[in-house]
Amino acid sequence: MSGANRGQGSAASEHHNQENMLSRLRGSLKARTAANENQENLPPKQAATRTVLGALQNNQRSKTQNQRGTKQESSQPLSCKNEDFTKSCFEKPSAKQPSFQIHVDEPDGACAKKPQQVVEAVKAKPITEDSPLTVNNAVARLRQPLATIDIPSAMDVSFDSPMDMSVVEGEEKPVNVNEVPEYAAEIHTYLREMEVKTRPKAGYMKKQPDITNSMRAILVDWLVEVGEEYKLQNETLYLAVNYIDRFLSSMSVLRGKLQLVGTAAMLLASKFEEIYPPEVAEFVYITDDTYTKKQVLRMEHLVLKVLSFDLAAPTISQFLTQYFLHQSVNKQVESLAMYLGELSLIDSDPFLKYLPSQTAAAAYILANNTVTGGSWPKSLTEMSGYSLEDLMPCVEDLHRIYLNAAQHAQQSVQEKYKAPKYHNVSCIDVPTKLLLN
Repeated sequence: MSGANRGQGSAASEHHNQENMLSRLRGSLKARTAANENQENLPPKQAATRTVLGALQNNQRSKTQNQRGTKQESSQPLSCKNEDFTKSCFEKPSAKQPSFQIHVDEPDGACAKKPQQVVEAVKAKPITEDSPLTVNNAVARLRQPLATIDIPSAMDVSFDSPMDMSVVEGEEKPVNVNEVPEYAAEIHTYLREMEVKTRPKAGYMKKQPDITNSMRAILVDWLVEVGEEYKLQNETLYLAVNYIDRFLSSMSVLRGKLQLVGTAAMLLASKFEEIYPPEVAEFVYITDDTYTKKQVLRMEHLVLKVLSFDLAAPTISQFLTQYFLHQSVNKQVESLAMYLGELSLIDSDPFLKYLPSQTAAAAYILANNTVTGGSWPKSLTEMSGYSLEDLMPCVEDLHRIYLNAAQHAQQSVQEKYKAPKYHNVSCIDVPTKLLLN
C-alpha cells in the first residue's frame, strides 16, 4: 500500500508540474508582449467559447416533418428486435436516390458481358456444401494469366539498383533515408530552385501598419517554447516561421491577430512534418483561450490560400543536413550549427535577405570555426557553389547575433540549447574575432 501511495503521489506531482509548465507557456507570450510594448495596449482577451457539434439532420426531410418534431421518430427506434426490421431489410429499395452512392466504371467491349456470365454460371450451379468453390471457379475461368517475367534468381542483386535489398538478403540493416548519394546532386539542385520560389520578401515589415520586428521576434520565441513543450521536430519550427513570413509578405495583420497567424502556421507545419501532430484544441489551450477553435481553423484556411497550398519549403535545417552528410563533422559542431540557425529565425532583419542555403552555410562555417578552428571545406564549395568570400557577409551578421545572444530580449533558443542532448552548445564561449581562411 505504501508503494502504491508513493506512485500515486509521484504521478500527481508530475501532473501538477506539467500543468504548471503549460500555464507558464500559455501566459508567456502575453507577458513578454506587454513588457516589450508597454506604451501600446493589446486588445482585451476574448471570452472562450467552445462550440459543440449539434445532432445531424437529414437534408431530405420535408418542412412538415420538421414542424411536427421528432416524437414520432423516437417512438420507433432502429433495433434488431423490431419486428418490422427484418421485413424492411428484404423489401425492394425505393426509387429515391440514396445520400451516398459508389460509382463503378463499366468495362468496355466484350468484357462488359463477363459479369453476366458469372451470374448465369452461379445460377446454373448453386453453391452447396459439396461445391463451395463454384463462384471462385467461375471467376477464375474469366481471368487471363499474367505474363511471366524471366528472372535468373530472386537473390541476384548484382545489377545496379538504389533499392535496399537488406530484407531480401535476410539481414535487416539500418537505412538513413537522407543518405542517397545517387540522387544527392539532383536533390540539392531542386532545393536550391524551390528556396527561391518559397522565399518571403525581405522588407515586408516596412509595409505592415500595426506590427513590428520586435513583435515578430516575441512570436517566434514563443513558438520555440511550444515546439519544446510538445517535443516537435526542429524542422516544424523552421517551416512555421517560413509560413509566417510568407503570409506577412502578402497580408497586413493587426497585432491582436499576430499570435493567431503564428498558431495556425505552427498547426500547419505540425500536420506537414509530425507523425502525431497536436490537436487543434491543444493550440487553442496554449494561447490561453485567446482564440476559439473556429478562429484557428479559419485562419489555417486563410494561410493555405495565401500560400497557394505550397507547404514544402526548403529550410535551414534541410540544407544543414545535406552539408553534414557531404562533409561530416562532430556532433557538437552539428548542434552548434543548429543553434545558430535558430538564432537567425528570431531576427528577421537582416536574415530574411539571405537564402536558407546561405544562412545554413554561414552557420556551418561559424560552428566549425568555433569548435575546431576549421572553415568552409573545398568539397562544400564545389557542392554548393558558394565560396567563403560569397558567404562572409552572412557569416559576419550571424557572428554579431551570436555575440549578443546572451543579452537578447528573447532567450528561448538559448535555454533550449543548454540541454545535454544538444551538448550544451549555447554555453560555449563565443570567439570575439573570426579567423577564417
